Amino acid sequence: MNPSNPYFQEVADAHVDIEAWLSGRATRDALAPLLARFSRAFSMISLQGHALDYADIDILFSRGYGARPGLRIAIDELHEVSAWQRGAVIGYRETQTDEAGRRTVRRSTVVFERDADGRIGWLRLHETPVTG
Repeated sequence: MNPSNPYFQEVADAHVDIEAWLSGRATRDALAPLLARFSRAFSMISLQGHALDYADIDILFSRGYGARPGLRIAIDELHEVSAWQRGAVIGYRETQTDEAGRRTVRRSTVVFERDADGRIGWLRLHETPVTG
C-alpha cells in the first residue's frame, strides 16, 4: 500500500472500522463515525448484485453489530484507477474470514469524493466476487 495516498489509507481505515463493528469488537458508539465515512448520496452494488443506497447500509450496519464473530478483513492489491482534484477511483481486493469458517474474496472499485472541507467520502462502490 502507498501510505502517502489518502484514498488508499481511507480504504484501509474504513475496513478496520467495518471489521471491528461487524465482529462486535467495536463499542456501540462507533456506528456514527462508521456511517459518516459514506456520502448521503452513496450507492453500491453488492456481491449478490443488489443495488444499495445510504439508507440500506445504515440498516445493514445498525443491525449487523457483532453479526460476524471473529471477522478479519484483509485488503491488498490497492491501485489508483483515476484521480482528480476532489476525488479518485480506487480498486482493491478484499478477503473476509470469520470464526464460522466463512471466507469470501472480492474485487472492489470505489469512487471517492472530497467534500467542501476536504473530507474523503465513499460515493460509489461495486463489489465483484472472486471464485476459484
